[in-house]
Amino acid sequence: MILLVLAALCGAVFIAADLALLPAALRFAAKPAATLLLMAWAWPRGAQQFLQRRWLRVGLVFSLGGDVALLWPEQGFLPGLVSFLLAHLAFIRSMTTQSRFGRPPWPFIEYAGLAGLLIGLVLWPGLPADLRASVLVYVAVLVAMAGQGAAWWLQARSPAAGFAALGGAAFLVSDSLIAIDRFAGGVPLATVWIHSLYWLSLALMISALPSRLARWR
Repeated sequence: MILLVLAALCGAVFIAADLALLPAALRFAAKPAATLLLMAWAWPRGAQQFLQRRWLRVGLVFSLGGDVALLWPEQGFLPGLVSFLLAHLAFIRSMTTQSRFGRPPWPFIEYAGLAGLLIGLVLWPGLPADLRASVLVYVAVLVAMAGQGAAWWLQARSPAAGFAALGGAAFLVSDSLIAIDRFAGGVPLATVWIHSLYWLSLALMISALPSRLARWR
């Protein structure tokens, strides 16, 4: 739990620096530090779920890469988008070691419908033409990741699957807020909601792996 507390503190420092409440230079240390601490918390977990653990770790590494890229919002937007797209693919693969992909299909349909409404009614007019294809591909993968978490829960009804479902939903909301903030006029206190939900989503994804203590019980 110490690692989680430290990750939360680093996240709070980043958010405060992003809001100009602390020196801006702290952003460059605090943001990757929060994700690195979550990775350290994740590392011992899931010893008996080798494939699930391996792909979750891959997703966390790509998430860290996206964090670093987006410290420069303009120059790093596309590299960050690619990093997080690869992270979502890794998270999907991690979940499919414990569940069938796309079964049942209803969560995918529902998330796709919500994403379609968001894009069509809110984002599309403000999306630059050269980013539209990239954003659509990213949204499709993000929807698949959130949908697979919910599908796993519907298959298994286990605590691990519940954590994955909640983590996928939190990631979807966080990224939706990023899109609204960037392309549709802004979100009040955007950095608070976006980054709090983002790190919460990673913690929930990690919680889908059993801890050492859970294994010993």
